[in-house]
Amino acid sequence: MLFTTVEFIVFFIAVLTAIVCYKNRKFQHTLLVVASFFFLYFSDSYLVLLLVYTTILHYFIGKKIAESTDPKNRKILLGIGIGGSLGLLGFFKYTDFAISQINELFGVLGFTEIPFLNLILPIGISFYTFQSISYIIDIYRGSLKPTRSILQYGLFVAFFPTLVAGPILRASDFLPQLNEKISNLKSQIKLKQFFINNRNLKLGITMMAIGFLKKLFFADNIAPMVDNVFNSPIGHESFTIILGTIGFGFQVYGDFSGYSDIAIGAALIIGINVPPNFRKPFFSTSPSDFWRRWHISLSTWVRDYLYFPLIFKNRKSSQRLFSSLFTSFFLLGLWHGAGWNFIIFGIIHGIYVAVDTLVRKQFPNFSKNKFFKTKIGKITSILITQFLIFFAFISFRVRDVDEMVYSMKKYLIWDFEIDGTINFIQQNEFAVILIPIFLILQIITLKIKNVSERISSLQVKHWLIFLTIIMLLVVLFYRGSAEEFIYFEF
Repeated sequence: MLFTTVEFIVFFIAVLTAIVCYKNRKFQHTLLVVASFFFLYFSDSYLVLLLVYTTILHYFIGKKIAESTDPKNRKILLGIGIGGSLGLLGFFKYTDFAISQINELFGVLGFTEIPFLNLILPIGISFYTFQSISYIIDIYRGSLKPTRSILQYGLFVAFFPTLVAGPILRASDFLPQLNEKISNLKSQIKLKQFFINNRNLKLGITMMAIGFLKKLFFADNIAPMVDNVFNSPIGHESFTIILGTIGFGFQVYGDFSGYSDIAIGAALIIGINVPPNFRKPFFSTSPSDFWRRWHISLSTWVRDYLYFPLIFKNRKSSQRLFSSLFTSFFLLGLWHGAGWNFIIFGIIHGIYVAVDTLVRKQFPNFSKNKFFKTKIGKITSILITQFLIFFAFISFRVRDVDEMVYSMKKYLIWDFEIDGTINFIQQNEFAVILIPIFLILQIITLKIKNVSERISSLQVKHWLIFLTIIMLLVVLFYRGSAEEFIYFEF
């Protein structure tokens, strides 16, 4: 069930109507759990059983870890929980890729090829797997107490706004929002009653509207131009490749941050705060800064549950630092999908961040140079960083290795031919025009803080004008069918 479909709008309104009409707390929580599992069932059919399995497994594993005082037993339980989820993820996501690599080797050796299983990737499995794993790790570390309610845990894992493409939630942020303190009760804690208040409604709708604008007006209308470049990039000129690369960077940002905005807005209307997933990534001043701004819920997950454990025992070693960062980003790339292009994407960013971190560590005076604090210095840092980031985006978009290498060469080594590029621009005028418009809007929102809050605080008539403009842009430039969200693939 895509956010951009009529089915979702009807579903969401039905859920909100039920919340408003029925104030019983247990009913509201049960409703949200049932609605969340139905949300996945609508798109994934019987594969929703994998979500049920993950929910039950980690709920009881979390309880057993908390109850156990034997360190060895706790480690075994943690291993069962992590292995039980990663094994499932690995089977569905990477088995056919592994078979393809084995078959290539068998072809060289003259062996009979292994038939593909042609597995369907369950929607959202990468997201709810990481979410569930963080829950039991936090309990193991002693930083989180397990919830006593499988209903609440089920809502944490399956919460429909964030279920299929994040942001990846943390139990320590989410679960406390499901309860509220009531002073005249013996336990002083009771299930939270959900209600729709005016502030959250206006702000949530505003965020959703901005998300729809990013996705349906910008990302989906830039997508055809990007496809025209990278569906068959060999033969294109350097400037065409560069234009396609910039277009893809804006497309994937508009697509994924648009999804995140819709998810965060929908959650806010219900009464749940979900942390932001993007923070102006195209104004990053270094590769490390980029990952503090891009897909924040994933980058912080990798930092907390993979990088920190790898580097914990020897933080002073530059070799350990480099290898830990490299390993973390290698796996981050692999998380995105079963393909060499995603592995290469992770490796490139691993090298970026490792080199950036080591330079800052070994030459602290360089990074503290007054030049980088000036306006020109900041702009220079941004431009260099984005040049590197967009280069890495090529590996994210182009799956064929030969085509990827060609595109990367053209991106780095300019041929200064323009005839084909001019013709390409003429054939893709609207998409090309959208790119600078999108960039200008990003600059404006960088200068004007809290844009969503400002818009939602407008008088109702002005706020409705804003929504009408967005609706008209989306409807008038709708391409006939919404592109599937890019991160649904992961």
